[in-house]
Amino acid sequence: MSRLRAIIPLCLALFFAVSLLAQKVYEDGRPAPSLRLPAQDYGVVLKHGDGCSDCDRYGARDVWVWEASGRYYMHYDAAGPSAWLTALATSRDLVHWDKKGPVLQLGAPGSDDAKSASYGVTFRQGKTWHMFYLGTPNTSPAPDRIPAFPYLTMKALASSPGGPWTKQPDVTPWRPTPGGYNSVTASPGFTIRHRGEYLQFYSAATQDPATGKTRRTIALARTKNLSGAWTLGAAPLLPLDEQIENTSLYYEPANRTWFLFTNHIGIRNGNEYTDAIWVYWSRDPERWDPRDKAVVLDNTNCLWSPNVIGLPSVVRVKNRLALFYDGLSEDSFSHMRRDIGLAWLDLPLRPPRN
Repeated sequence: MSRLRAIIPLCLALFFAVSLLAQKVYEDGRPAPSLRLPAQDYGVVLKHGDGCSDCDRYGARDVWVWEASGRYYMHYDAAGPSAWLTALATSRDLVHWDKKGPVLQLGAPGSDDAKSASYGVTFRQGKTWHMFYLGTPNTSPAPDRIPAFPYLTMKALASSPGGPWTKQPDVTPWRPTPGGYNSVTASPGFTIRHRGEYLQFYSAATQDPATGKTRRTIALARTKNLSGAWTLGAAPLLPLDEQIENTSLYYEPANRTWFLFTNHIGIRNGNEYTDAIWVYWSRDPERWDPRDKAVVLDNTNCLWSPNVIGLPSVVRVKNRLALFYDGLSEDSFSHMRRDIGLAWLDLPLRPPRN
């Protein structure tokens, strides 16, 4: 009986914690999921500060991980002395990473990637590797040099997953649409082959002219030529009020369901920051219901980052899904001094239920 009495308060505490989560509303009224698909956090696997040529002195974030021929490759934004640049690290076990240094350099003065060439997402087509990366002509002042709007999608090619990468300055996949839902951000995301064409789930954002606040979502671009022009959807895949950005997709064959992982932008005392990784699910990758979503990782199940949970990248490893993200070990919302963490989800993935 005494053991039962000890367990009851714990169960009640858990019940009320779940209830509070379900009732969570952000201070500006933005929506929050009531469901969870919780990942098991491993912790930090790549720390900033010891990269080649001091390339990640100020931080490592915005991660992209993929597998090729039994080796794992990671692109991450290395915040160095001159810019944020896409850097490469490789691994055999996803935990120990060998840093190789930047694989992209800044463009010429006045070019679209003159101030940052970062967040390099990859897609293999036969023997050719395509990279879509984020370019911008604007950043905050030194030494941080945080990329600033507009966020643009640019292109590079390689014959192997580790590069070397050749930029394609004559290729303009797409650009922000003045006055549109993607007026300040039209930056790259996850690409799939679907029904005879390529679909890319890119980040879109606009600024409210009345308040100046940024509104963010995921949108769809399509093409039949990866080095050609893309067609953008007339409307985003999910409402701008979702306040989400960046994508990593996983298809679960056990239930024929697509899972879209994305980072959410939270707000505290008026300050916006990446506060969680969310997941959406759908049987049709071209149609998504904003009600079908759950929290995957936030400060309640992350072991080391008390506030910041940033940009996800997922890769299947046997019967588990590896989830990479960036975080910040200090009690801060800063874009700087971030590291790369790893969490796990068991497969097969199943949408959570109420």
